[in-house]
Amino acid sequence: WLGLKKIYSITQQGNYLLRIELQDWRGNRRHIEYSFSLGGPSTNFTLQLSRMSGSIPNALPEHAKLRFSTADHAGNAASGSSCPQSHPGGWWHSECEETNLNGKYVTPRSRGRLDRGKGLYWKPRKGRYYLLKSTKIMIHPTDLKSFD
Repeated sequence: WLGLKKIYSITQQGNYLLRIELQDWRGNRRHIEYSFSLGGPSTNFTLQLSRMSGSIPNALPEHAKLRFSTADHAGNAASGSSCPQSHPGGWWHSECEETNLNGKYVTPRSRGRLDRGKGLYWKPRKGRYYLLKSTKIMIHPTDLKSFD
């Protein structure tokens, strides 16, 4: 992780896209891109997304203000949410079942329901869990010409 404060500082310099690349345990690679805005520390780094394109179904709520939360700062999560305690790793949780790209590294041998929920996964609303071997979360400017 580069760090939320640094990412926030970068995104204040222009318009950026968020690209998430996922690889499952069978070697399949998928991606999804969003236009996004990231709030600063005073908003608990609130993230708002709008899906642009991708090769995997969306698993994150669009246009909702998602606050970054961790187990030691669970008060930042959506009201009534216990996601940070039950799903390790900091993330922008809205519902515990949608995705966790900062969970524990769980191999396919750990197929128990409890282990699966603590691992790296992507789960569209009406889809199946994608247990993940690797993830990449990247940002890039929408106007590359301004960076020449």
